[in-house]
Amino acid sequence: MKRPAFVPVVVATLLVGGCASSSSTSASASGSGSSAELIVFAASSLTSAFNQIGSDFEAANPGTTVTFNYGSSTDLATQIGSEGTADVFASASGTAMDAVAKDPGVEDRTDFATNQLVIITPSDDPAAISSLEDLAEPGVQIVLGADGVPVGDYARLMLDQDGLTTQVMLNVVSNEPDDASVVAKVKSGEADAGIVYTSDIASNTDVRGVPIPSKQNVMATYPIAAVAASANAHLASGFVDYVTGSQGEATLKQYGFGPPETG
Repeated sequence: MKRPAFVPVVVATLLVGGCASSSSTSASASGSGSSAELIVFAASSLTSAFNQIGSDFEAANPGTTVTFNYGSSTDLATQIGSEGTADVFASASGTAMDAVAKDPGVEDRTDFATNQLVIITPSDDPAAISSLEDLAEPGVQIVLGADGVPVGDYARLMLDQDGLTTQVMLNVVSNEPDDASVVAKVKSGEADAGIVYTSDIASNTDVRGVPIPSKQNVMATYPIAAVAASANAHLASGFVDYVTGSQGEATLKQYGFGPPETG
């Protein structure tokens, strides 16, 4: 089975890319002695946080190289099912994880983070957006994640529950393959507003964030698991433990993620 090509770059680099050509990053192995490569497929919203976690995990495990493939959780799940190249899957969607759990199977599945939605605008805010209701104003150009992409599905769920779907969807000018692509469109001024995750703007000063009240918002839950077919099962399990441990949780918090829900 042919392994997909990954582009090795320094793990701290922030990647922005679409699912159609999934971005990937490889952390350089530290230390000497035996080496092992861990391949992690992860939702694009995790890029900054996981780049840091990957670097930290390598430092704690000399000789290990962590290679990331980022994209839409839905597309990544399909790729795992067809190619079987991932050791770990970290998803922004329970549905996408369910697909991988069915084929080829997962182990150590656990929810490790939560996220909420936020409105973003260009820094000069040309449409004067200050609330979710403003997205329904005639002439406002909006970018969303596409149907089937977790960030797009969460946005549509939120609009449905707030009774804004009909008006807002009339203003949608583009449906993007992942949240990173939504940010890029808004950042470049190709739209007046978009809906992405809070984590997408935690360290991004190039767009303006408009908080959405909790009573109008939805909660995104992120599961992680080792892929059952992994040839590096022990290392994969160790990475899952690291992400769900105190150090991983602290890094995720730094990049705008909340803790997993309890109870």
